[in-house]
Amino acid sequence: MLVMIIGIIIFLGIHSVRIVAPRWRLAKMEQWGEGKWKGLYSLVSVVGLALLVWGFGMARLEAPILYEPPVWMKHITLLLMLFAFVFLGVFIAKPGRIKPALKHPMLISIKTWALAHLLANGDLASLILFLSFLAWAVFDRIALKRQARAGLAPAVITPGPVTNDVIAIVIGLVLYVLFIWKLHVLLIGVSPM
Repeated sequence: MLVMIIGIIIFLGIHSVRIVAPRWRLAKMEQWGEGKWKGLYSLVSVVGLALLVWGFGMARLEAPILYEPPVWMKHITLLLMLFAFVFLGVFIAKPGRIKPALKHPMLISIKTWALAHLLANGDLASLILFLSFLAWAVFDRIALKRQARAGLAPAVITPGPVTNDVIAIVIGLVLYVLFIWKLHVLLIGVSPM
């Protein structure tokens, strides 16, 4: 479980620089240039993600079961994941009407994903992983509100045509179907059905 926890710390740590040190982050981006900053950010993120995934795969096999969710919770999880993927599609696509209304669709997607998986998994490794991401997304959203008041947050998203919303929803639905069909088993090793 230690490998997973180290991965979570590295992955969420680099993603928390914007939360805990926004001015330092902006200063480093200016000092190093955006390309170098994004390169370092990406490298640390990939290392953290690799450790997190590898560690979770190992920890899941030996983690104690703290509770066994009822079978119907898995159906709620599948429904919530549909919304999580649609929110992800909204994040990926160009702005339509939905993206400005949600403000931070990626954070909403992460919170929905984490909550959905907490409902379906009762082992200690899952609780640590998904609670970490849920807490991080909540803190990030609070930090973004504070940064917006301080003038450090990105500008407001300008609404675009509704066709972009349709594209976003299609992206989300396609990703959802792919994950249900094959990707969840290939990437995580567990069937979501």
